[in-house]
This record gives sequence, C-alpha cells and structure tokens, in this order.
Amino acid sequence: MIPRHAAPRILRLLDGFPIVTVTGPRQSGKTTLVRELLPLKPYVSLEAPAQREFARSAPAEFLRQFAGGAVIDEAQNAPELLSEMQGVVDVAGRMGMFVLTGSHNLSLLSGVTQSLAGRTALVELLPLSVAELRDAKLLDSDYASHLVKGFYPAIYARSLDAYDWLHAYLVTSAERDARHLSAIQDLSAFQRFLKLTAARTGQLLNLQSLASDAGVSDKTVKHWLSILETCYLIHFVHPHFANFGKRLTKSPKLYMTDVGLAAALLGIQNATQAQSHPLRGALFETMVVNEFLKNRCNTGERDPLYFWRDNIGTEVDLILERGPDIAAVEIKSGITVASDALGNLKKWHRYASARGSFAAIHLGLVYGGEARFVRESVDILPWSGL
Repeated sequence: MIPRHAAPRILRLLDGFPIVTVTGPRQSGKTTLVRELLPLKPYVSLEAPAQREFARSAPAEFLRQFAGGAVIDEAQNAPELLSEMQGVVDVAGRMGMFVLTGSHNLSLLSGVTQSLAGRTALVELLPLSVAELRDAKLLDSDYASHLVKGFYPAIYARSLDAYDWLHAYLVTSAERDARHLSAIQDLSAFQRFLKLTAARTGQLLNLQSLASDAGVSDKTVKHWLSILETCYLIHFVHPHFANFGKRLTKSPKLYMTDVGLAAALLGIQNATQAQSHPLRGALFETMVVNEFLKNRCNTGERDPLYFWRDNIGTEVDLILERGPDIAAVEIKSGITVASDALGNLKKWHRYASARGSFAAIHLGLVYGGEARFVRESVDILPWSGL
C-alpha cells in the first residue's frame, strides 16, 4: 500500500473520539487505509445487500455483533445506524470504537451532524497526492502523464491503462451513484453534462452557459452539480472576500476533484495529447489546486481555498489564509517562468499592502518546470515539489 499522509491524523483522532468518519470519493483508498491502520478490528461493508438490510431494519441488533467496535464501510447506506451508535458509544465510554467510511459527502455528513455531534471526528481522504507519489517513488518527471493518469490509487498499484480504468470508473461509480441519488432518467443528457463540466474545470461557473450547452434547464444543472459535489467528483473554490476597494466577481470556480477524470472526459488518452491540448493550462491548474486541497484535508486545516478576481479580469489563482497571514499563489503550466508571469501577483500585493490588515503577506508561483528559486520576492515552486 502507498503510505497515506492522512494516516497519522486518523490515528491521533482515534485516541480522542469514540468514532472517526472517513469520507471521500469511491476508490480513493479509504477502506484500504483504515483496514491497514486497524487490522484487528472487525470489518463490515454496507454495500453488501444482506448487511445493509440487517443494519437498516435492526440497527441495535446489528451493532451488538461489534461490542468492541468495528470498521463500517459505506455507512451512508444505513443512516439508521447512526442514532443507535450514539447510545452505544456513550454507554461504552471508550475512544476509537468505530470507524465509518462513506463515498457520499453531504448525505453522510448530514446524518453525522445530526446524530453524532461531538462524538465523531471527520476526515476527508481524496485520491493520492503528488507528495505521496513522490515519497513512494512513483512520481513521473513529466506532469502531463499525471494529467492523464490522475491520482486514484488503483492506477498506481496495478498495471492498468489509466484511460480505460477512468472510463470504467465513470460508468460503474460516478454515473451509478449520481443516478441513485437523483433518479436521473435521461442518461445521455447527464453524460453530455459530465463532459461539458470537465471542459469547464478551472473556470468560473456559468450556470446559464452550462445549461444551454447541455440542453437542460438552469435548475437541472444546479441540481446535477450538487450531485457531482456530493459524490466528490467536483468541488468549488470561492472568491476571496477582501476587495481592497475593488469590485470582485461573485461566481465560484469549478474544479474536477481528479484531473485524470477531467482528461478522460475530454478524450485525452496520453501525455502527448495532454501537452498539446488547448485546455492543458486549465488541467494543470486543476491538478495544482487539488494538491492544495489534499494537503488541507490530510492535515485537517479548516481554512478554505479562495481565488481573487476583480471586475477587469485581474486574477490570482489561489488565496490561502492561516491566522493573520495571507498568501497568494499563481499557477502556470509552462516549464519556464515568463517575464510577465508575476504581473497579477504584484498588483494583488499592492492592493493587499495598501488596504489589507495582514500580519504577513506571502507570494508564490507553481509552474511546470523543475527548479525552485525566488524571483522578485516571489517563491517559485515546481509542481513536483508540492
């Protein structure tokens, strides 16, 4: 198994909470990780129809099988268990009894929030990170190959064709889960919508444009996007609120949670096609933004990611806050850093210095090259160093 950076946090949380809930996309490695960390704990999957029916119809009896706790996979399939589990852990008074996993975000978290408030810690496990692949010596020298392969563990653990695996994943997991959650009738329209969504990764969300191209209503697109977010297929980065006296965009930016899925939906089959594709920059940005998101999930940081864009199009790709400090990060897919690449960072820095109230301001740029250096007070970081 490829060592996961979330492992120490999960073990630490097991010492302080009776339940730890691990969510994330299907095939992101949740079950593999928790079973590796807790090999002696009983394991049960609620994907199995018999176990699911038992847990839903007789939750108290189901839990009596596991007096010392258990790993319960795909717990969102039996929400009836959660309220029953509350009483079990309260009576036992022990930490680290249960680990719940789930591949649905909001549907599981709403149940956790209502039934297990104060009793569970939440961990989101996304696909592999660049740092995890680097530590395992599985990181390729050319980032374009990772645009195509994405970061799901199965692609690196087995001899698989990434393009074939990702398309199978879309059919067997993504489309199935979406149809289960939303009772989608017109599958061809939804498949078209998925491809159009992938083509907009790294871009401002425009509901009207997406609805028009997909041939469905704005309301349908909004609902389908919420389903994709629930299934961890997309996420949004919202504009930063500090306006420095500028008019700002209010629309979020949309990102596919795995860049390989975006590439597969765009029909990109190899690194050569990725390098010459007109959306290479957006795909590279998606990969980098996702790396910052994975780092936050693995370490448990709560501060969200932001971007900054004013009404004349001046944009900084990422704004990161940590206490009183703030950082701005630009993302460029080129293997060299052009002379004008720092322009937007300099403009933002002037605004932040003149009107902001930050203890420290940091500037960074992530690019497709190999060297790390500082230019004009900007930390230039290669993608492979994330």
